[in-house]
Amino acid sequence: MFISKIRIKNFRLLKETTLLLNEDEKQELSLLIGRNNSGKTSFIMLFDKFYRNESFKFNFYDFSTSLRDRIFKIDDTTSIDELSIQMILDIKYEVNDSLENISDFILDLDPAVNIVKILFECSIDKDKLVKDLSKLKTSREKFIEKNLSDYLISKNIYVFENETDLEVANRGNLVKKDISSIRNLINFQVIHAKRNVSSSETTGNGKRALSEMTTQYFNKEHKESSDDFFDINDAISSMDSTLDEKYKTHFEPFLENARKFLDIKDLKVVSDLESKQLFTNHSKIVYGDGSNNLPEHLNGLGYVNILYLLLQIEVKKKYFLDEKKDINLLFIEEPEAHTHPQMQYVFSQKIQEIIKEINKEVNLQTFISTHSSHIVSQCNFSDLRYFKHKDGNIIIKNFYTDLEVRYKGEEEYFKFLKQYLTLYSSELFFAEKIIFIEGTTEKMLLPYFISQYDKFVVAPENKISSQNISIIEVGANSKVFKHFLEFLEIKTLIITDIDTTKLVIAPAVAEKKESSGNHACPVIEGDNTSNYSIKEFLNIPDKTKISDIADWFKKLKSNSLQDDSYYIKIAYQIEELGYHGRSFEDSFISLNLKEIIKYKDDGIRGIQHKADLVDSVTDFYNLTQKILKSDGKSDFASSLLFLALTGKVEWKTPLYIKEGLQWIAK
Repeated sequence: MFISKIRIKNFRLLKETTLLLNEDEKQELSLLIGRNNSGKTSFIMLFDKFYRNESFKFNFYDFSTSLRDRIFKIDDTTSIDELSIQMILDIKYEVNDSLENISDFILDLDPAVNIVKILFECSIDKDKLVKDLSKLKTSREKFIEKNLSDYLISKNIYVFENETDLEVANRGNLVKKDISSIRNLINFQVIHAKRNVSSSETTGNGKRALSEMTTQYFNKEHKESSDDFFDINDAISSMDSTLDEKYKTHFEPFLENARKFLDIKDLKVVSDLESKQLFTNHSKIVYGDGSNNLPEHLNGLGYVNILYLLLQIEVKKKYFLDEKKDINLLFIEEPEAHTHPQMQYVFSQKIQEIIKEINKEVNLQTFISTHSSHIVSQCNFSDLRYFKHKDGNIIIKNFYTDLEVRYKGEEEYFKFLKQYLTLYSSELFFAEKIIFIEGTTEKMLLPYFISQYDKFVVAPENKISSQNISIIEVGANSKVFKHFLEFLEIKTLIITDIDTTKLVIAPAVAEKKESSGNHACPVIEGDNTSNYSIKEFLNIPDKTKISDIADWFKKLKSNSLQDDSYYIKIAYQIEELGYHGRSFEDSFISLNLKEIIKYKDDGIRGIQHKADLVDSVTDFYNLTQKILKSDGKSDFASSLLFLALTGKVEWKTPLYIKEGLQWIAK
């Protein structure tokens, strides 16, 4: 028995949102990922609102913003069912499952049907609200905004058979259920991101988060299985007897006066220790070897947070094991708080082990929301669910299955993508924007070019350095990411080289060493490109149509193939000051020749044939080929950066990079 689908309607950003889990088998772990403000916290909070007690009330701000105007204008004619907040659980069960608790929700007795659909609904008491609004002399909007929670019926639970039953005309088919029947079926536990952990000095009674959690754990154990605490209770009884004798001596003067004054012969002070009180008020977690203990708050927040989480999970585990519900749901929100990357890796591995252990004893489904690329990299990609804010709604995408379809016929690309995201760049899932670069030179110099760009930007929010932009080095493999980027719809700038080539047909003479084929050449001589990313993203025509390729290449050189309104842009060399570079290096050298000449003997490394660096040069393509050492690109770039950062030179940014940065900054 397991939940296979969760649908949400009209709750905050979750206007029409569906989370699809595995259809054919229970999905033990679901990793909820996505950028900030993509609805992950709201998803978890909705369970709190429906499942927990009245302290988790719905209010005006829980309704999707698209409904607010209709709520403000509510009257006798309003169709109130269309304004309700809904959550629908699809639960699958098998013939070998115990049907004792779920039988109350089974409407169709056909043995071939093994799905139960449960609707949780928060609706507005229209009659009561409209009546009170009619008495108002002040603003309807303000009254509704402040008081709508008093007019909400938030614990409506129904079971239904068909989707058509949700339509207004068919709501008579809904069968109402009580929250108690849900709680007999489903155990819901959550560990929120707001955890009471702190490494600051203690105040007040000095109780810290970990010590309080150990108390909860103790109390839960003591309540549910008191037989296990005979040893502790025996020790406490012994302490009681010892303290009785001490109290008798210590309080005797006071007791003697009291007996005389009140004429009470049997007055005495005795010890009355209880294990619960003793553990709550007189126990704490410490670190050290026994002789050099330190209190918990003197350890780092990362350790405290992880220990707190583990204790929380143990407490939740006790609830699951003791109550033995058919379905057990555990939500963990942002476990990465305060922890460094290595600890996040370890936690991700360990939590999966813990989940598997719990699943051996109870039927558990776990949901973890996270912004940690390190946690994501340690999980199965089939467990990922990506939250995306689009057109006023949150869409939840099944990363693995949806993307696998897009890579059909390109399985090697998909295999590379999975491994690359695991080993290098899971941060792409959380980036607001992305810049892909191909080589070492761009990797070293791009931060400098960005800082130069930001100097002339007035509005702080338009500065690239103030935005959540991931810069990723992918070599010549950016084409592999095409379906991934389109799937996530992340604005992406790909900085690459135009890599022009020309078709050379060698003469049929034996001693000629030149071979037929496409050879690298200056842009002015080119008729094609060898850059696979450009071909992929800018859709090179079928190779058999020579005229189409010629027309496409002409547009490529003029940079007129792409629409800047699209969310992926290829930035490659364009004509600047009368010269069209083929690579970053010759484009850069053409712009900065005078400064390069100035420092060619003292400051710039990775170059040779320095005598050829003169002001009169116009053939920058051949100059670049000649002066750059075959293994000197890294030295060349690092020396350029050193001269810039020490204030000796302010390098000019090639126009294609400048325009690319301007586009990604918008």
